Amino acid sequence: MNDVIIERNRGTMRRFETCINTNDLSLGEELISSSAAFTTPVSPEPLHGAKGYLSVVEFMRRSFPDVQWKLVNMVSDETTVAVQWLCTGTFSGDAPFAGLQPNGRQFSTTVMNFYTLDADGKIIDDVAATGIAGILQGIGAFPPAN
Repeated sequence: MNDVIIERNRGTMRRFETCINTNDLSLGEELISSSAAFTTPVSPEPLHGAKGYLSVVEFMRRSFPDVQWKLVNMVSDETTVAVQWLCTGTFSGDAPFAGLQPNGRQFSTTVMNFYTLDADGKIIDDVAATGIAGILQGIGAFPPAN
Protein backbone atom coordinates (compact mmCIF):
# COMPACT_ATOMS: atom_id res chain seq x y z
CA MET A 1 0.00 0.00 0.00
CA ASN A 2 1.11 3.52 -0.73
CA ASP A 3 1.17 5.27 2.65
CA VAL A 4 1.60 8.73 1.09
CA ILE A 5 -1.60 8.39 -0.95
CA ILE A 6 -3.48 6.91 2.00
CA GLU A 7 -2.48 9.83 4.23
CA ARG A 8 -3.42 12.30 1.45
CA ASN A 9 -6.87 10.69 1.27
CA ARG A 10 -7.26 10.89 5.03
CA GLY A 11 -6.27 14.57 4.90
CA THR A 12 -8.88 15.15 2.20
CA MET A 13 -11.55 13.76 4.49
CA ARG A 14 -10.43 15.91 7.43
CA ARG A 15 -10.72 18.98 5.17
CA PHE A 16 -14.04 17.65 3.83
CA GLU A 17 -15.39 17.71 7.40
CA THR A 18 -14.71 21.46 7.45
CA CYS A 19 -16.24 21.83 3.99
CA ILE A 20 -19.59 20.26 4.86
CA ASN A 21 -19.82 21.98 8.25
CA THR A 22 -19.25 25.41 6.69
CA ASN A 23 -20.89 24.66 3.30
CA ASP A 24 -17.75 26.21 1.73
CA LEU A 25 -18.08 25.95 -2.06
CA SER A 26 -14.48 27.00 -2.82
CA LEU A 27 -13.13 24.33 -0.45
CA GLY A 28 -15.62 21.88 -1.94
CA GLU A 29 -14.24 22.58 -5.41
CA GLU A 30 -10.74 21.75 -4.12
CA LEU A 31 -11.93 18.43 -2.66
CA ILE A 32 -14.71 17.21 -4.98
CA SER A 33 -14.16 16.38 -8.65
CA SER A 34 -16.22 18.49 -11.04
CA SER A 35 -17.05 15.26 -12.91
CA ALA A 36 -18.49 13.54 -9.82
CA ALA A 37 -22.19 12.63 -9.99
CA PHE A 38 -23.94 11.93 -6.70
CA THR A 39 -27.22 10.03 -6.37
CA THR A 40 -29.35 11.13 -3.43
CA PRO A 41 -32.93 10.74 -2.21
CA VAL A 42 -33.36 14.53 -2.28
CA SER A 43 -32.99 14.80 -6.07
CA PRO A 44 -34.49 12.74 -8.91
CA GLU A 45 -31.38 13.49 -11.00
CA PRO A 46 -27.72 13.02 -10.05
CA LEU A 47 -26.07 16.07 -8.51
CA HIS A 48 -22.73 17.09 -10.02
CA GLY A 49 -19.50 18.35 -8.49
CA ALA A 50 -19.08 20.42 -5.35
CA LYS A 51 -22.10 22.60 -6.05
CA GLY A 52 -24.33 19.54 -6.39
CA TYR A 53 -22.92 17.86 -3.29
CA LEU A 54 -23.23 20.96 -1.16
CA SER A 55 -26.81 21.47 -2.32
CA VAL A 56 -27.62 18.44 -0.14
CA VAL A 57 -25.94 20.17 2.81
CA GLU A 58 -28.06 23.26 2.09
CA PHE A 59 -31.16 21.05 1.88
CA MET A 60 -30.35 19.69 5.36
CA ARG A 61 -29.70 23.18 6.76
CA ARG A 62 -33.20 24.33 5.74
CA SER A 63 -34.64 21.83 8.25
CA PHE A 64 -31.68 21.59 10.66
CA PRO A 65 -29.88 24.99 10.64
CA ASP A 66 -27.24 23.81 13.13
CA VAL A 67 -26.52 20.41 11.50
CA GLN A 68 -22.91 19.30 12.03
CA TRP A 69 -20.89 16.26 11.05
CA LYS A 70 -17.99 15.14 13.26
CA LEU A 71 -15.52 12.69 11.80
CA VAL A 72 -15.34 9.94 14.41
CA ASN A 73 -13.33 7.26 12.63
CA MET A 74 -11.98 6.47 9.18
CA VAL A 75 -10.26 3.67 7.34
CA SER A 76 -8.49 4.34 4.07
CA ASP A 77 -6.70 2.70 1.21
CA GLU A 78 -5.43 4.25 -2.04
CA THR A 79 -8.90 4.82 -3.54
CA THR A 80 -11.54 4.48 -0.82
CA VAL A 81 -12.10 6.07 2.58
CA ALA A 82 -14.75 4.73 4.94
CA VAL A 83 -15.87 7.42 7.40
CA GLN A 84 -17.99 7.11 10.51
CA TRP A 85 -19.69 10.45 11.16
CA LEU A 86 -21.55 11.70 14.21
CA CYS A 87 -24.32 13.87 12.80
CA THR A 88 -26.20 16.22 15.13
CA GLY A 89 -28.76 18.95 14.69
CA THR A 90 -31.97 20.61 15.80
CA PHE A 91 -35.18 20.36 13.76
CA SER A 92 -35.78 24.11 14.03
CA GLY A 93 -35.54 25.32 10.45
CA ASP A 94 -38.27 26.57 8.18
CA ALA A 95 -38.60 23.46 5.98
CA PRO A 96 -40.29 20.10 6.63
CA PHE A 97 -38.20 16.92 6.54
CA ALA A 98 -39.48 13.46 5.58
CA GLY A 99 -43.02 14.84 5.73
CA LEU A 100 -42.65 16.22 9.26
CA GLN A 101 -42.83 19.87 10.26
CA PRO A 102 -39.98 21.37 12.33
CA ASN A 103 -40.58 20.73 16.03
CA GLY A 104 -37.43 21.91 17.82
CA ARG A 105 -36.30 18.38 18.62
CA GLN A 106 -32.61 17.52 18.55
CA PHE A 107 -31.02 14.45 17.01
CA SER A 108 -27.67 12.73 17.24
CA THR A 109 -26.91 9.76 15.04
CA THR A 110 -23.99 7.87 13.60
CA VAL A 111 -23.77 7.55 9.83
CA MET A 112 -21.31 5.69 7.62
CA ASN A 113 -20.12 6.82 4.20
CA PHE A 114 -17.72 5.31 1.70
CA TYR A 115 -15.88 7.83 -0.48
CA THR A 116 -14.00 7.03 -3.67
CA LEU A 117 -11.15 9.36 -4.59
CA ASP A 118 -9.52 9.79 -8.00
CA ALA A 119 -5.79 9.81 -8.78
CA ASP A 120 -5.66 13.52 -7.85
CA GLY A 121 -7.17 12.84 -4.42
CA LYS A 122 -10.56 14.38 -5.24
CA ILE A 123 -13.86 12.81 -4.19
CA ILE A 124 -15.64 11.19 -7.14
CA ASP A 125 -18.25 9.11 -5.33
CA ASP A 126 -20.02 8.91 -1.97
CA VAL A 127 -22.02 5.86 -1.00
CA ALA A 128 -23.93 6.09 2.25
CA ALA A 129 -24.71 3.05 4.35
CA THR A 130 -28.44 3.66 4.52
CA GLY A 131 -29.39 2.23 7.93
CA ILE A 132 -32.48 4.07 9.17
CA ALA A 133 -32.68 6.02 5.90
CA GLY A 134 -33.31 2.71 4.12
CA ILE A 135 -36.20 2.01 6.47
CA LEU A 136 -37.63 5.50 5.93
CA GLN A 137 -37.35 5.04 2.16
CA GLY A 138 -38.99 1.63 2.38
CA ILE A 139 -42.03 2.96 4.24
CA GLY A 140 -42.40 5.94 1.90
CA ALA A 141 -41.15 8.71 4.20
CA PHE A 142 -39.02 9.93 1.30
CA PRO A 143 -38.44 8.62 -2.23
CA PRO A 144 -35.70 6.09 -3.01
CA ALA A 145 -32.53 7.22 -4.79
CA ASN A 146 -32.42 6.52 -8.51
